[in-house]
Amino acid sequence: MDFDHITRPLTDAEAKAEAERIIARSFQPETPVRHMPTSFRDNTPLPAYGDTPPVHQDDKRIVPAWAAGIAVASIGVGAGITGIGCGAWLVLQGLASVTLYGVLMVTLPFAGVAMVATAIGGAINKARSAVTNNVYEAPVVQNTQINNTSNQRGMFSRTRNDVR
Repeated sequence: MDFDHITRPLTDAEAKAEAERIIARSFQPETPVRHMPTSFRDNTPLPAYGDTPPVHQDDKRIVPAWAAGIAVASIGVGAGITGIGCGAWLVLQGLASVTLYGVLMVTLPFAGVAMVATAIGGAINKARSAVTNNVYEAPVVQNTQINNTSNQRGMFSRTRNDVR
């Protein structure tokens, strides 16, 4: 490509030739891209009656290993997500129908955990409590004298019992 016209202006003849070249190239049809044939013609004669026997068709497609791996992985991820979605839908459907059985089914795991926690706490409490057998060997004296004092003044009264 000639870049001389950048440093100097084009003459009228050069400008006309350049314009014709650009227009001709932009309206020129592109050369067609040659593709692989997508059909197969079988020239074997057809039988007079009955089914046509199968004909082997060569498969010339090449699938890269990474593309096959991505396809298998995407199928696996899609199946897994579908399973999780179905499970969530079932759980939410069960929670949406508020019945006695539904409420019991939701609270049953929590009640089980609370029962186990209570049993473990009771066992730990029993294990920690000390066993004491207090045996007193001194004489026991029972004193039954009661000192009863009563004061009444006006509307209020006060009674005091002292056991000595």
